[in-house]
Amino acid sequence: MTANNPEKCITSIGGQALIEGILMRGPHRIEVAVRTPEGKIDSEELQYVPIWDRWPVFRLPLLRGVASFADSLCMSSRALDMSSEKSGMTDIEGEEEENESKLDQWIDKHLGDKAAKVFMVIGSVLGVALAIALFFLVPTALFNLLLHVTGSGLAGWRSPFEGVLRLIIFVAYIGLLGFQPDVKRMFRYHGAEHKTIFCYEAGLPLTVDNVRRQGRFHPRCGTSFMVLMILIGILVGLFIPFSNPFLRTFVKLLCIPIVVGLGYELIRYCGRHENRLTRIIAAPGLWMQRLTVKEPDDGMMEVAIAAMKKVIPANGEDRIAA
Repeated sequence: MTANNPEKCITSIGGQALIEGILMRGPHRIEVAVRTPEGKIDSEELQYVPIWDRWPVFRLPLLRGVASFADSLCMSSRALDMSSEKSGMTDIEGEEEENESKLDQWIDKHLGDKAAKVFMVIGSVLGVALAIALFFLVPTALFNLLLHVTGSGLAGWRSPFEGVLRLIIFVAYIGLLGFQPDVKRMFRYHGAEHKTIFCYEAGLPLTVDNVRRQGRFHPRCGTSFMVLMILIGILVGLFIPFSNPFLRTFVKLLCIPIVVGLGYELIRYCGRHENRLTRIIAAPGLWMQRLTVKEPDDGMMEVAIAAMKKVIPANGEDRIAA
C-alpha cells in the first residue's frame, strides 16, 4: 500500500516535533526531517533498535508501554541532537562560545570535553531532582501542611489533592514554555505532525492542501499520555498509605513503570476505538493539546510529509482497518 492509496485506516506510525523538524517512527524505519537554514529539507534515517526487538518479552501488555516510553526518551535525545545540528542551532551556540568569559575559556582549556560531560551530568541530575521535588515532594508536603491546619478530616483526599496540584504544575509549566519562540515553533511542528498522520489515516494523498484541512488534536499524542499518567497516578496514590513526603515519593517512583504501562495501554486502546468511554478517557489530553499543538505553516507541513513518506511500509503492516 502506498501513501496515496485512498483507504481509511488507523496507523501505528507516530511522531515527534523537533527543532525546526519532525521525527516519524514507522514499523521498520525512523526518519528525521529538518528545515535547514538554506530553506531545504534535510531528511535522514535515525538508526535505532527498539527494546522489544532486542528482548521480545517487552512486547507483552504493560511491559510494552515501559519499553516504548524508554525508547521514546532515547530516540528523542538523539533526534533533538540531529535537528539542532541540521537546523543551524549548533552554529549559533558556536558563535556564543566565541564570546565566553575568561573563566569559561580556562575551564575549556584545562578540562575540555570532560567539563562539558560533568556539567551535562550535573544539569541532568538537578533537572531530575527539581522535577521530583515539584511533582512529588511539594504536593505531599503541602497536603501535610493543610492537614496540620485543618485537622485529619481531609486525610482521604490526599491523593486527589496531590494529583490535581501535580496537574496544575504541569499545565503551568507547559504554558510558560509556550512563551519561548523556539518552543512555540516546536508546538507548530507538533501540529504539522498530527495533521500529516490524520491525512494519511484518512486515505488522502500526502499534499500540503490535504494536510492543512486535517484536525490538529490526536488521541494518541504524547501530551495526552502525560496527562493520563497523572490521572492514573491519582488512583495509584490511593493505595499508598505513607504520609511522609520522602517515603511517599520513593514509593511513587517505584510505581512509575506500572503507571506508564497502564497509560500506554489506555492510549493505545483509545487510539483504536471510538466510543463514549474512549472519548471520556481521551478528553483531558485533547484539552491539554490546546497548549502543545498549534497550527503549522505550509513549510512545516512539507517537513512532516517528507518524514512521513519515508516510514510508510510498502505492505501496509502499520495499518489497522478503521
